[in-house]
Amino acid sequence: MVVNYPDVEMQKKRIATHADSVLAVVGVIFAAGVFTGILSGTGMVDAMSKQFVAIIPESMGPFMATITAVLSMPLTFFMSNDAFYFGVLPVLAESATHYGLLPVEIARASIVGQPIHLLSPLVPSTYLLCGLASVELADHQRFTLKWAFITCCVLMGSAMIFGVFPLMVS
Repeated sequence: MVVNYPDVEMQKKRIATHADSVLAVVGVIFAAGVFTGILSGTGMVDAMSKQFVAIIPESMGPFMATITAVLSMPLTFFMSNDAFYFGVLPVLAESATHYGLLPVEIARASIVGQPIHLLSPLVPSTYLLCGLASVELADHQRFTLKWAFITCCVLMGSAMIFGVFPLMVS
C-alpha cells in the first residue's frame, strides 16, 4: 500500500473499495469456525462417521475406497475439511483396513470430492471470488456444480485406472 498508494487518502479509498469482500470473508471464517467447533466439540463428527460406516453393508466392504471417493463429494460440501479429514476419514480408513485396504488408499480416495468442496458455503475464498466477480454464490453454485461433479468423476475414474486406489479389493 505504501509503495503503490503513498497518499493516506488513496490508501483509505482502496481499503474501502474492498471492505465489503473482506467483511464477508471474515464473517464466513468465523461461522465456519463455530460450525466446525460445534461438530467436533460435541462429538457429532464421531457419531456421524460411525453411522456412515454402520449403513455400509458387509458385502460392500471391499469397495470402501470407491465408497469413500463417492462420499467425499457431498460430505466435503456440507462439512469443513477439518471435520471430514480429521473426523470421518480416520473411521473410514480404520474400517477399510479390515477389508485389506491401506489407509493411504482411503486417504487418496477422499480427495476426489475437492472440486465440489470448493463450491461449499464454508469456503471463504469462494465468497471473495464471487464478490470480486460480482456473481451471486447461488448462481455460481448452480452453474459450476455439474462441471465440478464431472471433474470428480474423471478424477475417480483416472485414479482407479492408474491404480491410485482400487475399485475393490479381492
